Amino acid sequence: MKWRYKSLIVFGLGLFLAIVLFTQMGLYLYHHILGTFIHFNVFQLCISLFSGNTLLYHIVLFLVNSFVAWTFIMVCIKIMRQILFFSKLKIRLKRKLNRTETKKINRLFNRSKEDIYVIQHGEPIAYTVGFLEPIIVISTNLIELLDKTELEAVIHHESAHQKYNDPLKVFILQLISEVMWYIPLTKWCYENYKIMVELVADEYAVNRMGSQVGLGSALLKLLKTCIHNRSSAPVLVPFSDGTVNFRIKQLLEPEFSIPVKCPLISIIVSINMIVFLMLLMIML
Repeated sequence: MKWRYKSLIVFGLGLFLAIVLFTQMGLYLYHHILGTFIHFNVFQLCISLFSGNTLLYHIVLFLVNSFVAWTFIMVCIKIMRQILFFSKLKIRLKRKLNRTETKKINRLFNRSKEDIYVIQHGEPIAYTVGFLEPIIVISTNLIELLDKTELEAVIHHESAHQKYNDPLKVFILQLISEVMWYIPLTKWCYENYKIMVELVADEYAVNRMGSQVGLGSALLKLLKTCIHNRSSAPVLVPFSDGTVNFRIKQLLEPEFSIPVKCPLISIIVSINMIVFLMLLMIML
């Protein structure tokens, strides 16, 4: 699965950048709590270059503490918002849950965990949600729109998101890109990973089905539905970010490797930003 490995590299890059930054911040907080001097900590080194009780020292201390505090506060706020969002989503799902269709679909596709939830909805919906134990949500309209083979392909596609825990990984990269907005590579990782996980899920579905027919047919039906009714778009296909173009290309030419290039400007700006921050802390 070519896209599986590429997606892991992109996810690993974004996670690595975050680990480096948060490790430095964690060591800095550890120093403040226990009073232990830790070598190779850029935040602590920045402050240690100034003598105490000077205006410049207190300015630098304030800036560093504010930056570290802002980062951790933003992380906590975004995590809490996501938890609140999922809590509200669960309530909405329970209200719209079609229990009869849910039992029928889980039995039809041999889902022993009954992790497919069918909701009563007038639009074709299919998505995977949840961090620890992701569930698949589909709508009654999607079931009516697709035949059994097409629906099975969609279920396999969403099962891939379950298996690889994509909702959690996408959220992590989104969190990193929003908190570390000053490093463009984090945003690049987030945006490209969203595309890659869809391609990975398509690969998984095609391998399980043995052909591109079911998934391709389902994708075309959803596209026609979206074009016919422009007021809404199927949740299955993220049309807004251009992912559907890559997915169609992969289905038509499975051996064709879609290039995912990292913009040179993003690399240069990210490297310069990291170097600038470190030099600034050392030189101040």
